[in-house]
Amino acid sequence: MFNLTKKKKKKDSMNQINVINPYKYNGMWVFDDESKGLDKEPFVAGADTLIDTLTGGTKDNCQIVFSRDAFPSADFTVNKIGPGIGGGTNYKYDIDKDMTHYLWLCPALLKYFNKPPSNIHFQIQ
Repeated sequence: MFNLTKKKKKKDSMNQINVINPYKYNGMWVFDDESKGLDKEPFVAGADTLIDTLTGGTKDNCQIVFSRDAFPSADFTVNKIGPGIGGGTNYKYDIDKDMTHYLWLCPALLKYFNKPPSNIHFQIQ
């Protein structure tokens, strides 16, 4: 008659804080994450420029720690402005008061989040 079985909520199996280690390959910023099936996944369309800016443009590798939620050592945030072409997501950020910058994050973002987050907080080391 009545079904009293509670529906189980889908557990968010994604990590709260993620770490990737981008490096320069043939002049492009890329990263590998074997656990997600990613090999030489490129940063393009503004994401590469942001990494160059935050690393001072002098490094060939770095570490990026990132999360949808703010964390104590996060020193930078990008804000979602909408869907992008090719299944990616558009974000914006402000490094200085005079200019807003834009970047596109490809669908590989969904390997780390169930859906593109409104904000991504991160630290580049």
